[in-house]
Amino acid sequence: MLLRKLILGGYLMYWQTLVLAAGDIEVQALMTDAALLRIDGKQHMLRNGQRSPEGVLLVSADTRHAIIEIDGHRKELTLSQRISASFATADQTEVRIERNEQRQYLTTAEINGRLTTVMVDTGASSVALSGTQAALLGINYHRFGTPTRVATASGITNGYSIQLDNVAVGGIAVPYVSAMVIEGDFPVVTLLGMTYLQRVGMREENGALFLRQKY
Repeated sequence: MLLRKLILGGYLMYWQTLVLAAGDIEVQALMTDAALLRIDGKQHMLRNGQRSPEGVLLVSADTRHAIIEIDGHRKELTLSQRISASFATADQTEVRIERNEQRQYLTTAEINGRLTTVMVDTGASSVALSGTQAALLGINYHRFGTPTRVATASGITNGYSIQLDNVAVGGIAVPYVSAMVIEGDFPVVTLLGMTYLQRVGMREENGALFLRQKY
């Protein structure tokens, strides 16, 4: 009995320590397999299995609740619910992208949870992808996009202004990214433009481009 009380007392003291060293975690939006969390004042769109820079893991989510894990301990949260929990800030994420022989920075990005090849393009005002690529990524731009006209090398064509739920390169995730879908097969490779790049740290050094998560 004494041993049980000591163990229980130690457990309670541990959770008390969590609260005293706490930062706030709030569920701001819930979706199937994703959740928008506000962690210590910063917003993060996480999909199942993704971990925030602060170390908060989204185990699972649906439209009713999210299960998060902090330091091996799990907690179920509902919409707008806020908790206090201890977490250690992870090392700042940095991604290195090597320049190829054509002096292009090609890498793999995750757009709305699906992987695709992208080319970093600081001359593009927004993320730009072809209608063909959008369809492969499951983006219904005809339904959710705003029709517009786009000037390309081949002339004026139809385009759609849309908002992507999430764009991530090597774990550097940015939620709610404006993008342009251009009808047809152009561009062949999705352009990672300034609507993503201006929200991350970026520097060029010795033939490589470095992206860094902004907090």
